[in-house]
Amino acid sequence: VQLVESGGGLVQPGGSLRLSCAASRFTFSTYDMSWYRQAPGKERELVAVISSAGGSTNYADSVKGRFTISRDNAKNTVYLQMNSLKPEDTAVYYCNAKRVLRATIWGQGTQVTVSS
Repeated sequence: VQLVESGGGLVQPGGSLRLSCAASRFTFSTYDMSWYRQAPGKERELVAVISSAGGSTNYADSVKGRFTISRDNAKNTVYLQMNSLKPEDTAVYYCNAKRVLRATIWGQGTQVTVSS
């Protein structure tokens, strides 16, 4: 089983990035998918979650109205569109797959740095 994130990088405040997470070797469409982030010296926090069929989403208060999570089950990929980025969004962003009675799956993370 594998999750591979991509799309991170350096962006100026107010800019945008789109993260992708490609899944392989498990039944992607049956898992709820999430994005987490971890800033230096802080605990990992949940950013956004999307249900297995994509019909339900939830966001951390700190990113509501700026970030959008989506998924394409035909491509086994989940996305995080991040707009109006702030320096406090700087973190390593991790993709996560969860399903009842299955082990949680984590990606290796992708660095997002928001700085002028």
